[in-house]
Order: sequence, then C-alpha cells, then structure tokens
Amino acid sequence: MEQARVRDAEALPSVPAPRVPVRTPLAPGGPPSVPGPPAPSAVPAARAPSPARDLGGPRPAPGVPGTAPAAPPPGPAPRTVRRHSVRGQVLEALRSALADGRLQPGHVYSAPALGARFGVSATPVREAMQQLASEGAVEVVPNRGFRVCVRSAAELAEVAEVRALIEVPVVLRLAATVPAGRWEELRPLAEATAAAAAAGDRAAYAEADRAFHRALLSLAGNRRLLALAEELHRSSRWPPPAPGAAAADRAVLAADAAEHTALLEALIARDLDAVRSLVRGHISGSDA
Repeated sequence: MEQARVRDAEALPSVPAPRVPVRTPLAPGGPPSVPGPPAPSAVPAARAPSPARDLGGPRPAPGVPGTAPAAPPPGPAPRTVRRHSVRGQVLEALRSALADGRLQPGHVYSAPALGARFGVSATPVREAMQQLASEGAVEVVPNRGFRVCVRSAAELAEVAEVRALIEVPVVLRLAATVPAGRWEELRPLAEATAAAAAAGDRAAYAEADRAFHRALLSLAGNRRLLALAEELHRSSRWPPPAPGAAAADRAVLAADAAEHTALLEALIARDLDAVRSLVRGHISGSDA
C-alpha cells in the first residue's frame, strides 16, 4: 500500500493571531453609588470606547453622563470571535498555498505541523481543513491529517460540464437584459485578473477570478445559484504549475484573464453568439 507522505509546510506563511480586547470586569457589586453629579474625573472614563461596543455589545444610554456600559455577557464570546478570525486567516492562507502549489496534490499534511508553522493551535487548522474538505480540495486521512486531492482530467471535465449547464443560460439571459453600464462596473475586476496574471501571482489570480465570476453571476439575483456556482468554481481550481514553468504559467493566466475582458465587450454589445462561445470556452479552458 502506498504510504502517504506528511509534509511540515515550511514554506507556508505565518498567520498572526488577531488581538481581541479584553474587558476588565467590574468589582463585585458594581460601581459605588455617588450622590449628586459624577466627579469630573469619572466622566471621560465612562465615555471612553469599550470592548463591549467593539464586539457589538450594548451601548450606554445617550445623554446620561457617567453611565457605565453594560458588562459583556459571561461566557467565551471574545475567545469565539478570536477563534473564528484565526480560522478565517488560516483558511485563506491554505487556499493561497493550494493555488500556488505550496500544498502539493497527493501529499498529506498534519494539522499540528501546519499549526506550528502558523503559530496557532491545531484546532483552527483542523476547522479550516474541514472546510476545504467540504469543498473537495482535500480529503481526511484518519490519524494522519489531510491529503490534497488530485483531480483527474475526467473529473475536471465533469465539473466544467455542470458549470456550463448553469452559467451559460444565466449569462445569456443577463446579456439580453442588463444595461451596458452595469457591465462596465465589472471592468475593474477584469483588470485585477490581468494584473495578477502579469505578476504571475496564482493565489491573487484565483481570488480575482472568483471575484469576477461572483460579481457577474450576482446580477441574476439568485443566492442559491451564486453559492452553487462558487462551489463548482472552487472545485475547478487550476493545478499547480510545473517546476520551472513560471513563464508558461504566466502566459496561460494572461490568456484566461483576457477572456474576461472579451466577455465584457460581448456583453456590452449584446452579441449573444459571442457571449455563448466565450463562456463555454472560458469554463472548459480554465478546467483543462
């Protein structure tokens, strides 16, 4: 049986843990009651920003000087906010590493090793990896970690077929109804893909490409469609470049980015035949 190799991911970037303000609890029994107006020194402290407000907690009543903001409810709310934030940062770092090939298809990576590299515990790494597993980017290897999935040409062709069945009729309907000015609003997103391609930044290109397609399909006003299209788009991610093929990879990305601009021009002109051809070609080309 083939043994899965576990990598320590030394090339991965560190993920700084965000700072979450911690509120100092009031003394038991709350603040002492003082007859008459509050002392001048107490007013600035009562009006100072509080972590409770930063975390969406209650605000003091307006126009009542000296009113202390309500203490945050007991429980692990700050730790929960921090954990979710760290998990989000780790998730984006892992997606970036998948896009540019620092996480290699077929290799197994352990959550503790990745966590040590990121400077966080293994928990947010496992949570981020579980999210990637639900998207089909990795698979769980019991007692070992997570293996980066290797997709065959047949699997990528299946994803492309489903994407075409969904996106082509939607974009054609939008081409016949959306005014040209709305398509112009997407031009900066198309230019962002071209800039990322010119820089050879695969991670930036993957995110810019998703942003362009998400903005285009969002004009349909169907959130379920948008969620399904995004899931399929992530499933059709580009394979990592071969070693020493940076120039060729940059050219492929540039050609893909140019199709975004060509599609916008066809949509503005309401050239439905060109739109149909460009969407089909773009989907099948990006999954090849």
